[in-house]
Amino acid sequence: MIKVNMDKAKAIKQDMVRAERKPLLEQLDVAYMRAQEAGDTAAQQDIAAKKQALRDATEDPVILNAQTPEELKAAQPSALQEIN
Repeated sequence: MIKVNMDKAKAIKQDMVRAERKPLLEQLDVAYMRAQEAGDTAAQQDIAAKKQALRDATEDPVILNAQTPEELKAAQPSALQEIN
C-alpha cells in the first residue's frame, strides 16, 4: 500500500495554485493600472481585493483541510473559481 505524505502533497498543490494564479494576477495588474490612469478608485479597490484573494488562495481551507489525496486533487480555492 502506498502512503501519501499529505504535507508534501499540499505543498505541491500550493505550487500548482501559484502557477494558476500568476496569469490572473498579471491581468489584474493591467486592469489596475488602467483604473488608476482613469482615476476610478472604486475599480482600483475592487481589483485590489481580487488580487489579495488570489494571494491568499494558497492558504485556502479547502487545501489546508484536505485529508486524502482525492480531496486535495479536487480542491479548488474559491478565489480561483471567482476570478476564472
